[in-house]
Amino acid sequence: MAEAVLGVDLGTTATKVIAVDRSARVLFSAEHGYPLHTTPSGEATHDPLQVVEAAFLALREVAAWCVSSDVDVVALSLTGAMHTLLAVGADGEPLTGSLSWADNRAVEETALLRGTEAGAALHQVTGTPIHPFAPLSKLAWFSRHSPELARSARWCGLKDFVGFRLTGRLATEHSSGSGTGLMDIHRLAWHPESLAFAGIEAAQLPELLAPTDSFPLTADVLGIRPGTPVVMGGGDGPLANLGVGAVVPGVAALSLGTSGALRVVRDQPGVDERGRVFCYGIADGLWVLGGAVSNGGVVAQWAADTFSVEVSVLLEEAAGVPVGANGVLALPYLLAERAPWWDPDPRATLIGLRKEHTRAEITRALVEGVGQQLALVLEAVRSTGAAVDTVRVTGGAFRSELWAVVLASALGMELELADDSEGSGVGAALVGWRALGVLSSLTEAAELVVPGRRILPDAEAVEYYARVLPVVERVYGALRDLKVELGG
Repeated sequence: MAEAVLGVDLGTTATKVIAVDRSARVLFSAEHGYPLHTTPSGEATHDPLQVVEAAFLALREVAAWCVSSDVDVVALSLTGAMHTLLAVGADGEPLTGSLSWADNRAVEETALLRGTEAGAALHQVTGTPIHPFAPLSKLAWFSRHSPELARSARWCGLKDFVGFRLTGRLATEHSSGSGTGLMDIHRLAWHPESLAFAGIEAAQLPELLAPTDSFPLTADVLGIRPGTPVVMGGGDGPLANLGVGAVVPGVAALSLGTSGALRVVRDQPGVDERGRVFCYGIADGLWVLGGAVSNGGVVAQWAADTFSVEVSVLLEEAAGVPVGANGVLALPYLLAERAPWWDPDPRATLIGLRKEHTRAEITRALVEGVGQQLALVLEAVRSTGAAVDTVRVTGGAFRSELWAVVLASALGMELELADDSEGSGVGAALVGWRALGVLSSLTEAAELVVPGRRILPDAEAVEYYARVLPVVERVYGALRDLKVELGG
């Protein structure tokens, strides 16, 4: 009988469950969605019970297929969006919605640490940048606005809560824990100084385990044997590296959809001295070092909406504009920005705009601005001593020739296009196979995933982007200082 591990990927808009065999081949998948509830005040939350329901529906659908196809489910393994947070009562029921990474209410609490020696020290110890997305800041917000709840509740991530409903055990692992701002990545334990700032005790947080640890399934999932191992798994970003085979030295993973991220794997934790990157765990002593940018494909979609044109048409027009957008330089911070600034409030800016410029120049400048932002992240990663010789890219943006060539040229290297249709879910399943002892190490995953086409940089563009990159950094700094002077 064939065997499969089910990778359970708890995303921002849906949960996807995939059946993955020993060779990392996806046999079957099912997906069920749910809304992200947002408000003008910065809230961005899920109903955790809706997410649990979606996960069980998808699990039962995939399990039914496995039964009908004579495939034995030997384990479940979990992954999910990082930086989530919810309160749980003594009865195991949720007391709050699940705050997503996009929840931005903790701006004032973040400002207490941002730019301070204490904040820099916490970043160095926890690997998590000082930013409103981090549970560290979110818990500080609860301690300020709902102090009784903050002191009395148990706190966990959304993935932890789903795991609790599957096994009856509330626990997390070093991968998701490393994205909270509450865990010492060097000691693999909750960090007292972070807990003090957040206003909670370690006993209020889940037990910290290895990503390959597991608990037996206790929930009733038709088609899956009770007692089947439920493997802890890890965060979606780190496991996405695993899912595309970017887990060996020198190979980075770059994803670009609405937002983007660049991550490279190494065998020790730590961030750069300037605090420009994050450091999150995978498993087996592997860590991802990198940064996420808030503005990716969203910039082209914004331009298309603004100019009332299809995005594909606009990108084609922009592709006809010379490198450098005829003198227009963009800081593309439509959604503020994360790496490498970790600034919750910069504004998008166009420099050099003249009457003769059109929507094509503006769009080209925005796309180039995203490329330059990711080049700054790459520069920060390399400053730690981590080698980046190959970049394996994924995401819908690379269907556009403009995006593909601009990114290759901004990074100054050939890119390998990988299949990311199941990304983090495959990574979770591979952690499951590792937990079962089928894989002797997670680096074996690099041999299982073969990239598709290659994207070549444009030599003229490589020279131009490298020359302009320091200018982009200076412009950001100047505008940040002006904003402070103007009191904005």
